[in-house]
Amino acid sequence: MKRFLFIIGLWLLTLPASAQNIAAISHIEQSGTWVHVYNQDGRKAYSKSVSSVGTVVGWSGSFWITRQNNWYFLWSPQGKKYKTLSTASVGQIVSVSGDTFVSRYNNWLFTYNKEGRKISTRAAK
Repeated sequence: MKRFLFIIGLWLLTLPASAQNIAAISHIEQSGTWVHVYNQDGRKAYSKSVSSVGTVVGWSGSFWITRQNNWYFLWSPQGKKYKTLSTASVGQIVSVSGDTFVSRYNNWLFTYNKEGRKISTRAAK
């Protein structure tokens, strides 16, 4: 067991420091077939291919959202996909800010938290 933990520890040390320690997203840039995520210091933390993540819909400091076909994916600042939502149930995402995002579906606006749970509904004007 100690040997296993030692190997895991060594593996963690080999991970890029920027990907491990990214606390906040400052910018996301989609360039050609790549999505580049920049950390709170303005340095590129990591890149992902558009074919694997989809098109960037929006971001805040604490999460980012992509769309691929009929699905929205919610991503952590470290680049881990943690939630998948259907476009048929969410509608069109119109804004991302702080720890929430807003979607429009028919004549309604829905506010979701960054975990993908609906927290409020109101009529659209």
